[in-house]
Amino acid sequence: MTPPTQEPFLKRLMDNPWLLLVLGVAIPMLSYTAWGWVEILLVKPATLP
Repeated sequence: MTPPTQEPFLKRLMDNPWLLLVLGVAIPMLSYTAWGWVEILLVKPATLP
């Protein structure tokens, strides 16, 4: 009798639809939020006429 082998991490990740859903929403949200903050911090103040 062979001992049970553990599935590879990537296979377990791809078999979990809820985790994929959370990652698919969280990663773009965090990256676009960080991008927005960087853009806000780098914008030059407008000169008044």
